[in-house]
Amino acid sequence: MNILIVDDSSTMRKLVRRALRGAGHGKATIHEAGDGVEALAVLEEQEVDLILSDVNMPNMTGLELLEQLQEQGKKYAIVMITTEADTDISSELREKGAGACIGKPFSPDQLGDAISAVMG
Repeated sequence: MNILIVDDSSTMRKLVRRALRGAGHGKATIHEAGDGVEALAVLEEQEVDLILSDVNMPNMTGLELLEQLQEQGKKYAIVMITTEADTDISSELREKGAGACIGKPFSPDQLGDAISAVMG
């Protein structure tokens, strides 16, 4: 499996990597991006099965990334990771193509469950 982690915090990207290992995805190929703009560049170069993206980032937010992917007609399994527990935000993210949303902090089990939900 090829996974793209999108977060402006390198520490958070490392925590997501660790949680992926804990959720049984340690053999996945991991790509990283610091914001939505970098994520789009990675997606042009790499085949990705799953996107794990933060919502609040500079340059291009997670929501703006979802909107760009939707405009391009590209479909990905997407889990949004957010500090905002607001159900309106979750609803909007789902409308734009996110298959699941999890809050920070999260456990490997929560991440694993979200991945299972979006991967089918």
